[in-house]
Amino acid sequence: MGLTTAMYTGLSGLNSNQYRIDTIGNNVANVNTTAFKGSRANFQNQFSLMLSAGSGPGPTTGGTNPSQVGLGSMLSGVQRNFQPGAVETTGLPTDMAIEGAGFFIVHDADGDQAYTRDGSFKVSSDQMLVTNNGFRVQGFGIDDDFNIIPGLTQDIQIPLGTLSTSRATQQAKFDGNLNADGPIATQGTILSSQVFRAGAGGGPAATADTLLTDLYADTTGGPLFATGDVLTLSGAKKGANSGRQLPEARFTVQADSTLGDYAAFLENALAIHTDAEAPGNAGVRIGQAGADAGRIIIEGNAGTENALRIDPAGIISTNSAFTAPFLFTEQQEATGESVFTSFIAYDSLGNPVQVNVTMAMEEKAAQGITWRFYAESPDNTGASAVLGPTGTLLFNNDGMLSASTGDRLMINRAGTGAINPLSFALDFGNVTGLAAPYSAQPSTLVMTTQDGHSAGTLSNFSVGPDGIVYGTFSNGMTRPLGQIALATFSNPEGLISDVNNLFRTGPNSGQPIITTPQTLGAGSVLSGALEMSNIDLTREFIGLITATMGFSASGRVISTSNELLNELMRIAR
Repeated sequence: MGLTTAMYTGLSGLNSNQYRIDTIGNNVANVNTTAFKGSRANFQNQFSLMLSAGSGPGPTTGGTNPSQVGLGSMLSGVQRNFQPGAVETTGLPTDMAIEGAGFFIVHDADGDQAYTRDGSFKVSSDQMLVTNNGFRVQGFGIDDDFNIIPGLTQDIQIPLGTLSTSRATQQAKFDGNLNADGPIATQGTILSSQVFRAGAGGGPAATADTLLTDLYADTTGGPLFATGDVLTLSGAKKGANSGRQLPEARFTVQADSTLGDYAAFLENALAIHTDAEAPGNAGVRIGQAGADAGRIIIEGNAGTENALRIDPAGIISTNSAFTAPFLFTEQQEATGESVFTSFIAYDSLGNPVQVNVTMAMEEKAAQGITWRFYAESPDNTGASAVLGPTGTLLFNNDGMLSASTGDRLMINRAGTGAINPLSFALDFGNVTGLAAPYSAQPSTLVMTTQDGHSAGTLSNFSVGPDGIVYGTFSNGMTRPLGQIALATFSNPEGLISDVNNLFRTGPNSGQPIITTPQTLGAGSVLSGALEMSNIDLTREFIGLITATMGFSASGRVISTSNELLNELMRIAR
């Protein structure tokens, strides 16, 4: 019985060491498998044959120890090592590694949920983020405003080259300094035309009600206009020094068009602010008394940057007899410290919208200095480029902004298909009201940032440590496209290994806790990198040597037992 038992004991050693060799062979075969987790075979002794249980010490004798003959070894389990592997950088945005605990979540071909540490993903033809086997990566989606939607996971979509987006401007921020040492803007430009008459033969001075078809100049013998004539304003400028060119505007003479109608047209074309809060008597009117009777009087807003100028041939008529019917001369120049800036905002369709802002000093008082700003937009689809009432900025005695009014602009976008109106705030929080350090450029104002964007197409993407997939659009805008989800387990060693570098839940793994990276114990996502296997080849080769020695030694036990049995048979013969 003893020799036969020894053969079976040796056989158990062969089986045990075979399991270890199998495990080592699998580890070595997967040494270059992405995120592979190595295993080790653990052994335990089998039940021992009890020859004697031993005895306790007596009055005159000592005790005896138990006598047992072992019956070999057996596999106690194959333990997976979930220690992280080294990280290899690849530079591909679709490659991802997990630094810390957690597993990527995928849906296989049957729609079942599985888990993997292998982040060698790619974008499929249907713009989904998938594994090498086409299994879709799961994460959290976004709403129409690119906000991450927490809760249920869904397929991560990266629509490169197809997703287009734009953003309407919500806020524009300004920087600069408004010179506190400048003169107060007390007056605007006054331009006056020649005298016009109502009717032929030196009729009475024209009024706002005079028909344009009945309008005469002192030196002409016929009416200046006929029905259908087109008047083009193309030589008007606004601003200090030579000024900036104003957009061209046209007025078509109708049978019932009056001189007052044309005055209103000029007021809109010149973007003169006429709200009650604006200082002076700005606007375009027809003189009624004295030397002004019958003249077109144009009075601009205060400040040198609101100065108006109309060239002698700035208004052209299609009436060949009177191609330049108006001649304006300057009666008063604009004065006062002011500054002008222009910037581009965007409507909801991504259309660029030009916005002009002019600041003029209005008052110096005990509580500080007040500046008034005038906003205009040539892209306003309303009757005038003027954007609502003027606003004010109040700077305290330290030159810091203490209060503001009218700092939300409303731009008419009717007829463009965009959201109407385009509404956004002006942020002057970084603008100061100190004395200018030099006189060459006393006041400065510039728009530093605005949060709108023109239309752009998704051109690239990246993944942050928190798993958020950021899309980069051709217009420079960056928006979230989704967020990678991770799953953690209370006992990851209890997961069941499957093909394609996948794991599935097991009876002892616990249920997955699905969360975002860097929360609830989940690790960070490293974009442009892959986790390598955690196999230590040196350790595996040493284990292979010891397993081979153990296998050979167990075989030697069997062969030795066989020789002894043969010898026993020879004695019997």
